[in-house]
Amino acid sequence: MTLEEELGQILKENKLTIATAESCTGGLVSSRLTDVSGSSEYIKLNFVTYANEAKNSVLNVSWDILNNYGAVSAECAQAMAEGLQEVTGCDVALCTTGIAGPTGGSDKKPVGLMYCSVKYKGIVTVKEIKLSPSIPRKDMKQKFAHKALELALSILLDNKIS
Repeated sequence: MTLEEELGQILKENKLTIATAESCTGGLVSSRLTDVSGSSEYIKLNFVTYANEAKNSVLNVSWDILNNYGAVSAECAQAMAEGLQEVTGCDVALCTTGIAGPTGGSDKKPVGLMYCSVKYKGIVTVKEIKLSPSIPRKDMKQKFAHKALELALSILLDNKIS
């Protein structure tokens, strides 16, 4: 069973809905979730909020967070998950924001850095992921999407969903 099939099965069995807001993964998380037959039963709504303007207007991420911490930050990832759940009414909000490269990184925020967030049962979990900056962009996005799905699954399993 694939990661997205396992996640989908848990969502379906527990009558939970999921929504995604993606930046650095550009819709790959959504694509993988919708690869599962019957996923319309649990997918609420998915966004690609690549630009800061989209993070602000769609997810209500404040300009203070975007200007003071940047789009690639734990603070932004948390605000994305909170906003996504508020906007969609989903049970599980799954978000990604990062730098897939090969350009755009800095010493403080290198290529290969991603923050993934999940809001479930009122708690936002943010995980920092660091991958090698030498990974090609297309592969980096795939690895980021996989890490995001892993985080969502682990949170549901940790909350004793059966």
